[in-house]
Amino acid sequence: MSRRVDRRLFLQGLGASAGVGALGLSGCAKHVVGAAVPQAPPANALPFYDRPGTILPIRADVDRIFRITVCTRPFRPMGPRMDVERIGDKFVVHNYGHGGSGWSLSWGSADVVVRKAIAEAGGGRDVAVIGAGAIGMTTALTAQRYGLKTTIYARERFPYVRSARATGSWTPDSRIAFRSKMAADFPDVWEKMARTSLAMHESYIGAAGAPVEWTDRYALSDDVADTGGGAHQATVHDWATFEDRLTDAMPGNMLMPPGSTPFPTKVVRRSTTLTFNVADYARQLMTDFQIAGGRMETREFHTPADLTQLPERAVLDCTGYAARQLWGDESLVPVRGQIAWLIPQDGVRYGIYYNGVGVLARRDGIAVQPGGGGEEFGWNDDTEVPDRAAAEAGVRVLQELYSRMEKKA
Repeated sequence: MSRRVDRRLFLQGLGASAGVGALGLSGCAKHVVGAAVPQAPPANALPFYDRPGTILPIRADVDRIFRITVCTRPFRPMGPRMDVERIGDKFVVHNYGHGGSGWSLSWGSADVVVRKAIAEAGGGRDVAVIGAGAIGMTTALTAQRYGLKTTIYARERFPYVRSARATGSWTPDSRIAFRSKMAADFPDVWEKMARTSLAMHESYIGAAGAPVEWTDRYALSDDVADTGGGAHQATVHDWATFEDRLTDAMPGNMLMPPGSTPFPTKVVRRSTTLTFNVADYARQLMTDFQIAGGRMETREFHTPADLTQLPERAVLDCTGYAARQLWGDESLVPVRGQIAWLIPQDGVRYGIYYNGVGVLARRDGIAVQPGGGGEEFGWNDDTEVPDRAAAEAGVRVLQELYSRMEKKA
């Protein structure tokens, strides 16, 4: 097993099956002495999608697309902004620019900025959080857990925020910084944020609704020379990667023996990582915030001067890509990502990366995301209009895979 958690292609990228499972009905029958007792067929005689413990195929039909979402990831070459700025009599601690690592690093960056706010407040206990996405909600909860009275001010809230359109996989260094632009101590800061976040995410495992759970991923390739689980994409920018810093905390990836999975490709690599079922996770975060006495107010800010109207002196700025306009931060670069959502399936809880398409089967939907360009895919593209043709093309890639899979079975 390789300790290198090399699943970046799947995580960034992120034959219709005629039947996905048979409904077995057994009626009541009188037992006759001496009569042959019906026996269950051996496992290898069953269709591959009915065999116990097998990987169920996804029903990859374009008419099962129930929505298409587009998200703009807020990337900063130097990494997330977490400094302190004065606006009139207020002090603002920024917390935005996490690229594709927003959900993954949310708790860790929240801890960093809340500690700074406490140090600046000089004993004050009231704090305002601007923004109600993944970063805003976890920052507000972290402030509460430090004993601060917290109010969230936001133009939108779940399910309308950009964070609601995320793929939902643990990707703590996805488009997080450029090596040539980040500060010398950023790798250490990143590791602390990642470990803090991982511990908090894991505390939600087993909660009602499964907001966070461990699931398997499979990187599939027909290139026998492929030793990394997929054809690596050429990169234009010097993206920072830090996965090797977490090898003691996350499972590695494994080259699967031939025939050990139903996948038809020549190379199959398996890894295991966290999945965020965003609908349930967001609902849980909001519930926790309200139970702790948090208050939310709908408000829109057009200029930094608007913040001076808030009653709180301490402001935690969690505005994501909107910070580009609010603060005039031209360092923010949009990275577009589109997902076609298929109707969820019982028993399908895994992800794959195959022929440039990443798939993650969550409880609230199956995310199908073309990502053939790796980290560069969607670079500097702020359009949020769904592309139906691209969505259907991604689903058809799955059709071809599962058609091969059925023939192999």
